[in-house]
Amino acid sequence: MPLSIHPHVALDVIVGLVNALSFLLDLVADLWAVVQYMLVGRYLWAALVLMLLALSSVLLQLFSWLWLTADPTELHHLKPTRRFLALLHLLQLGFLYRCLHGMHQGLTMCYQEAPSECDLAYADFLSLDISMLRLFESFMEATPQLTLVLAIVLQSGHAEYHQWFGISSSFLGISWALLDYHRSLRTCLPSKQRLGWSSSAVYFLWNLLLLGPRICAVALFSAVLPYHVALHFLSLWLVLLFWVWLQGTKFMPDSKGEWLYRVTVALILYFSWFNVSGGRTRGRATIHLIFILSDSVLLVTTSWVTNGTWLPSGASLPVWVTIGGGCFFLGLALRTIYYLWLHPSCSWEPDLVDGTLRLLPPQRLPKLIYNRRATWLAENFFAKAKAQAALAEEVQLNGVL
Repeated sequence: MPLSIHPHVALDVIVGLVNALSFLLDLVADLWAVVQYMLVGRYLWAALVLMLLALSSVLLQLFSWLWLTADPTELHHLKPTRRFLALLHLLQLGFLYRCLHGMHQGLTMCYQEAPSECDLAYADFLSLDISMLRLFESFMEATPQLTLVLAIVLQSGHAEYHQWFGISSSFLGISWALLDYHRSLRTCLPSKQRLGWSSSAVYFLWNLLLLGPRICAVALFSAVLPYHVALHFLSLWLVLLFWVWLQGTKFMPDSKGEWLYRVTVALILYFSWFNVSGGRTRGRATIHLIFILSDSVLLVTTSWVTNGTWLPSGASLPVWVTIGGGCFFLGLALRTIYYLWLHPSCSWEPDLVDGTLRLLPPQRLPKLIYNRRATWLAENFFAKAKAQAALAEEVQLNGVL
């Protein structure tokens, strides 16, 4: 039968393929770095890379397993047995299984003349879990490891081929994970349009430009004061964990899993913004931005005062600070442009309350299958969409099955 491509099926298959390839690319870069460090006698660096890789892999498989066991048994009607899935996760292959399963679902729909709404909703369900897991893996393993590699380069004064490969793949992979996660969240809410190509490109760039200076600031502090960075991370991480706890998250199916989620979110917040509760998202995001910017400035200032204007490698610190500051303000400008002019919006319609004009998204039917975890996050991230959904439920226009 000839291929009949649904508007979003091909894109979902490509995204799933990119997620799987980027995950494998990160793994290859990590193992390459470990081998090279071992060959030159840098056993501590190799041990740190392996420790980060092992810890993040275990946590990633744990998240995947908890979500699978929490899903209704009739949802994944074609999945392997529970024992086989447990074996896959024990062998650290759970995430790759999810990627392959998601691509298989998308390719199966490519051969259908008209994919059913249930099949499309199930494909989105799988894609949402993959996107969240990829985001968690990026900040649990790729971001700390990128910080480590940058600190090593700043100390040594030169970068090997495997280090350049790891730095570039990590930066691109983390920014891609943020974009894919945001894109997936929008599929949870019927009122939200999907990101276009231009919006996706700008979203990718501003995340890359804002995340880069933060990682470089932590790496600089690690290179100059390597014995103090752990204390700094632990103290700041505890503050962020307390902040997450105060927001009363309800993401995981049980309390133990919820604390695992909060621990992971606090790690993400150490580097980047991640919303976990409803309300005034813009205000909390601004507070977090100012907090992280202040901390980054403090780290750079401490490194400057302690070590002077020259790094251990002989590089000029003012030059790197200027480049980092330029990237940050450029990213901030692109973020402003994105939310002012490129953020997905639809048509102008008169407001029934006060008669003013406002932007409203088109009405869409609710999905037959929805991802409870991602929908909860999406409703918190898009507060206006949550209010519109509540209003629609109140007037009994639609229901969610």
